[in-house]
Amino acid sequence: MSTWWHEVWITLQAEFADITDTQQMTRVTVRLIMAALLGGILGFEREHKGKSAGVRTHMLVALGAALFVLVPQMSGSQADAMSRVIQGVVAGIGFLGAGTILKNNDGDEGHVKGLTTAAGLWMTAAIGVAAGLGREATAVLSTLLALAIFSVMPVIVRVLEKSDKS
Repeated sequence: MSTWWHEVWITLQAEFADITDTQQMTRVTVRLIMAALLGGILGFEREHKGKSAGVRTHMLVALGAALFVLVPQMSGSQADAMSRVIQGVVAGIGFLGAGTILKNNDGDEGHVKGLTTAAGLWMTAAIGVAAGLGREATAVLSTLLALAIFSVMPVIVRVLEKSDKS
């Protein structure tokens, strides 16, 4: 009986042996937490403005994108394989973003709603990919730029529209 339990224990250890040392554990942890936090920052801004995709959605998109690129990278995938993984992430987020876009058919045929939310989710996935690949500085800079676009650009547009009406 103890031999059976020993085999089970050895098998379980082998199954959870994808993180082999402290350095790798730290790297994985930092990248995944960074992706989730940066996605959360963008999600908080969107939720604060009452948009449909908020903190949890953005965090999950960034975390998922980071995980999709982190695992193959840890497995030693070549650049061409990583390129296909990133293409898959982009395509998948495209479907998610398409679900947030609504066309208003109540008399105003040209009114589309949710396009900025879809673009924000797309950007959040890109930030997650950058964090997952270990490009944390690029991910942080991209998050700051996206946050500025979400926050500052509406103010600039309002000011410009106000001056056009005057």
